[in-house]
Amino acid sequence: MSIHLDIVSAEKEIFSGLVQSVVATGSLGELGVMLGHTPLLTGLQPGEVRLVKLNGEIEIIYISGGFLEVQPNIVTILADTAERAADLSEAAAQKAKKIAQSKISARTSDIEYSQALADLAQAAAQLRAISKLRSKAKHR
Repeated sequence: MSIHLDIVSAEKEIFSGLVQSVVATGSLGELGVMLGHTPLLTGLQPGEVRLVKLNGEIEIIYISGGFLEVQPNIVTILADTAERAADLSEAAAQKAKKIAQSKISARTSDIEYSQALADLAQAAAQLRAISKLRSKAKHR
């Protein structure tokens, strides 16, 4: 039993193919989709998208937010930005996290504070995706 999944961002198509299931972080928590899921449209939070391919392999993709649409036999994720977890730079994510934390501490304006919170959430989500990818590699 499979469902077609498309993950696209403004820059590129990152995945298109058949999967057993897909899990993403929606506005109310984690959401799992398998064949036969009810049609749905929801916003997505920064975080990982876990997809289980037909051969059982799990792939982790980081998204910075976006939307997930479920239609019969097809799931589409429209992401603001999307990267395979394997392509993420831990050093860059750590640096972005430190910069965001220092901006939050400085709190020069409400707009900068809000942007710093968003940047911190994205950096933390990238680091979680990298961590899960490493954990998956250890269990092979």
